[in-house]
Amino acid sequence: MNKDILICGTGGQGTVLASKITAAAAMREGSRVHSAETIGMAQRGGSVTSHIRIGDEAFSPLIPCGNADVLLAFEPGEAVRNLKYLKKNGVAVVNTAAVRPVTESLNETGYDGSEQVEYLKRKHDCVFVSSDEVCAPFGSTKFFNIIILGVAAGSGRLGISKEALLAEIEKQVPPKFAETNKKSFLAGFETGEKALK
Repeated sequence: MNKDILICGTGGQGTVLASKITAAAAMREGSRVHSAETIGMAQRGGSVTSHIRIGDEAFSPLIPCGNADVLLAFEPGEAVRNLKYLKKNGVAVVNTAAVRPVTESLNETGYDGSEQVEYLKRKHDCVFVSSDEVCAPFGSTKFFNIIILGVAAGSGRLGISKEALLAEIEKQVPPKFAETNKKSFLAGFETGEKALK
C-alpha cells in the first residue's frame, strides 16, 4: 500500500498521538513508513501538522503539495489552511467544531468555522464530523483524536485495519484510558461506516 496521510489541528487536540498511532499501525501491518511533525506554537493553540507517508514510493517524510490521499483535520480553519496538500481525488475528514484562536478574543471576528465548512463542501470530497456530538457519550472532546481515526478507518479511506489501530491504541494510550479510547475509536469507526452509505 502507498498512501500519504496529513493530520492537522491545533496544539492540545492530540494530533501528534493520532499520528504516532497511525504510523505504528501501518508498520504493524508490514508497511514502510516515514513521518514528521511541523509544530508552531503548539502548546498555546498554534497549528500542528503531521505528515505520514506509507509505502515504498515515499523517500522523504514531508508530503508534497497535491499528494495527500487523506487529510484528517481536527479543526475547519486548519483544514482549509492545509487543503493545498490534498490531491484532487483525495478525501478530507473534517471536524466541524471550530477552535477559536487566541487572536479571535482580541478582534472578535465571529469565527465559528462555518464559512470554512461551506467552502470545503464546494471544493472536495469530505466526511464531516462534529467533535461536540461524537465525544458527548465519552464526556470529553479529548477523545476526538481517536474518534477521527475511527471515522477515517471506518470510511475505508485510511487503508489501515481496525485491528492494527486498536492494537496501537492499547499499546500507546495510558492503561487507565485504554478501554475508553478503544470504545471511542469503535464509535468513530461506526460513524465512518455510515458515511460510506
